[in-house]
Amino acid sequence: MDIARSIFFFILAGLCEISGGYLVWLCFREGKSVLIGLLGAVVLVIYGIIPTFQPANFGRVYAAYGGIFIVLSILWGWQVDKVTPDKYDLIGGLIALTGVVIIMYWPRG
Repeated sequence: MDIARSIFFFILAGLCEISGGYLVWLCFREGKSVLIGLLGAVVLVIYGIIPTFQPANFGRVYAAYGGIFIVLSILWGWQVDKVTPDKYDLIGGLIALTGVVIIMYWPRG
């Protein structure tokens, strides 16, 4: 398994899910253009396709992806919403990433 490629697809999927959801959020919650919301919907469809490039089965990929999503969401909140992560965010993110490593990349017999 090419771990670097797998991590790339996890990060790409996460950025698509978060940014697509954020664009839909802007449309419905912040009164932005419907075109912004439609763009968000397109990005969310792309997000749904990206995990198919992962080398593992669906359940394992989505279980591990949850950890990636947690960390990317913390980073998004920090950079976009300007909410600095506290020590509990960081501890939780580290626990989530540990789960990703065990689920996706731990050697199996």
